[in-house]
Amino acid sequence: MARSTFASRSYRDDAVVLRTYKLGEADRIVILLTAEHGQVRAVAKGVRRTTSRFGARLEPFNVAQVQLVHGRTLDIVSQAVGKRSYGEAIVADYERYTAAAAMVETAEKLTADDYDTAAQHYRLLVGALSSVSRGLHEPGRIMDSYLLRAVALAGWAPSFVDCARCGAPGPHRSFSAALGGAVCPQCRPPGSAAPSEATFALLDGLLHGHWPTIDAADARTARAAAGFVAAYIQWHMERTVKALALVERAEG
Repeated sequence: MARSTFASRSYRDDAVVLRTYKLGEADRIVILLTAEHGQVRAVAKGVRRTTSRFGARLEPFNVAQVQLVHGRTLDIVSQAVGKRSYGEAIVADYERYTAAAAMVETAEKLTADDYDTAAQHYRLLVGALSSVSRGLHEPGRIMDSYLLRAVALAGWAPSFVDCARCGAPGPHRSFSAALGGAVCPQCRPPGSAAPSEATFALLDGLLHGHWPTIDAADARTARAAAGFVAAYIQWHMERTVKALALVERAEG
């Protein structure tokens, strides 16, 4: 009977570790974004002991196949098999680390109450962490692309060409985070920002993951676009992404 009860409460899934914090002397609470069960908060018992069999697999940014058991308030991690160890390469480099930290913080906020799109968020985040860990592009640009695509998945897709308010064909030259991105002269609120044509082109490239456009942008344009990305996502999430303040941008 006990075995049957355990089996009925147990489930297995792939998960990326978003955040961890200490619990007691040897345990740790882990915040996971899973492929099939959305965001899960669980206790990993004994993982802070040197004899732990799977402590390193449950570090932030890593992907593992986990077996969990439903608990009253928090689930329990009963097993973890490492699949992709992105954390080591990320934490060894400050630029990579801060970009990845902003991504997982955003993912945690966006998926806290969103089960319907959690699987898409999982795939998007794992792909972005893989790119950061392998150094495929500048970490800040990977992060900006991830952030825009993540808020689009959450239902706040911006427009950087046509008017976000009335749909008038663009390109347009004004930006309003509150209205959804680019705005035409008729919809433009007083005091709207006026990004350059190159900045708008980069923002659209970041949203659609068009890497030739993203990689070709100069540092000044990339910094300008990053400011609009931060303003946009934090306006619509109605929350501050604290790790964004730590992200360094290339000079140019």
